[in-house]
Amino acid sequence: MFTDEYFMGMAFQEAQIALEKDEVPIGCVIVANNRVIAKSHNLTETLNDVTAHAEMQAITSAANYLGGKYLINCTLYVTLEPCVMCSGALSWSQISKVVIGARDEQRGFINKNLSLHPKTEIVSGVMENECSSIVKEFFKAKR
Repeated sequence: MFTDEYFMGMAFQEAQIALEKDEVPIGCVIVANNRVIAKSHNLTETLNDVTAHAEMQAITSAANYLGGKYLINCTLYVTLEPCVMCSGALSWSQISKVVIGARDEQRGFINKNLSLHPKTEIVSGVMENECSSIVKEFFKAKR
């Protein structure tokens, strides 16, 4: 029951919430011991803050929940590949695993030749079609 697809589905629900708020539809959840300890979606428009990406919001929430800055033994599920800013924060958090829905060829950290913490496992392509489509449709409607 607690598969990568299961938790990515929860992250996708967060992306749908962002879409309803006219935010870029990216969502994420952070899981520890098969339990969601943080969830968020983009809030850059709502908060008028360019740093209010889904990952940044969730990292802060998870650290507060755990009572420490490191997210060791935690997994972040995110619908779109993290940007350079978010990848830096994830690296500093020492998160154990990052599961990515869709790649972001233009702004994602992978094509920028950046890496996360050396012990962080990265999995990509979970619910890739759904995660890619929601972002593409959002920007298509904006143009």
